[in-house]
Amino acid sequence: MKLSRPSVTQCTGLAFRMDLPAKKSQGSDWVVWQLVDSFFPTGGFAHSYGLEAAVQAGLVSDSKSLDTFIKSTLENSGSLLLPFVSASFKLPDVAGWIELDRLLNATLSNHVARRASSSQGSALLRTAATVYPDLAELGELRGVVRAGRASGHHAGVFGIVCGLLKLDALTCQRAYLYLTLRDVLSAATRLNLVGPLQAAAMQQSLRGFGEAVVRKCADRGVEDACQVSPLLDTAQACHDHLFSRLFCS
Repeated sequence: MKLSRPSVTQCTGLAFRMDLPAKKSQGSDWVVWQLVDSFFPTGGFAHSYGLEAAVQAGLVSDSKSLDTFIKSTLENSGSLLLPFVSASFKLPDVAGWIELDRLLNATLSNHVARRASSSQGSALLRTAATVYPDLAELGELRGVVRAGRASGHHAGVFGIVCGLLKLDALTCQRAYLYLTLRDVLSAATRLNLVGPLQAAAMQQSLRGFGEAVVRKCADRGVEDACQVSPLLDTAQACHDHLFSRLFCS
């Protein structure tokens, strides 16, 4: 079978179309995909959102109890953390961000969650400042965190990064909750609660639930931020007392 080579006209036409400038929405999509990509080094996979402690406490033992845990985690992240994501997104200035970060530090109720949030936020801030060098504010925020003037909590860092990147508010909040779902399912796989294929199927089945949480909690003010899963919060606080640990939190 003889294969025909594309003509010069065809190649030129293809090159011309590839050189067309991308629409703003398309460019934003690429940024979102990068932020939620596991290749983007933020340390999220070192944390289980309290799942490891819940497993050892006997609260999670199979796919059914895992499904309940994930839904509770998504609801808690939506109610407690999305308000800070939203507020940081709307107020992309350093002084306002510091105040929000301090408020979130006081709001987080256990030391394990507080430490994990600061660790992930600092990693995200370091990566974002390197990947997006044109955003001078990120370099300034890194200096603030290094100086100990702020803890660099993940929700606030994610919000201000999305705000500075000119993403839309709802996409920012969806992406944040998607990361929560992704990381918990990754932890469940490594804890042998489910296999990779089952985890992917659960991710698909939970997308509607996650979207409902986003719609319910989107643009909620920080004064309404609250903990809705105290049992899981208590279990996560016991993480440091586990005899053997795979995750940092």
